[in-house]
Amino acid sequence: MNQAIHFPDREIWDEDKQAVCFPALVNGVQLICAIKSEVLLRRFGGAVPLEVFKDNRWDLEEEASDLIRDQQEDDQGWIWIS
Repeated sequence: MNQAIHFPDREIWDEDKQAVCFPALVNGVQLICAIKSEVLLRRFGGAVPLEVFKDNRWDLEEEASDLIRDQQEDDQGWIWIS
């Protein structure tokens, strides 16, 4: 499947989900991608999830792209990086 995937720099911290959430535009349609803070900090270290995300943005966007291509959305249409 040939998809154009773009990641605008609009990540946010979602307190309720305890996750960094960031949009992906797939052929003009927006999907939400996310990674739980515990996963993010365990994988990359650090203390402030949003800063850790920004420092590792390229790797995380690459993982999200792979999940999007593999159609790994959850029931709500979100892509969760584990």
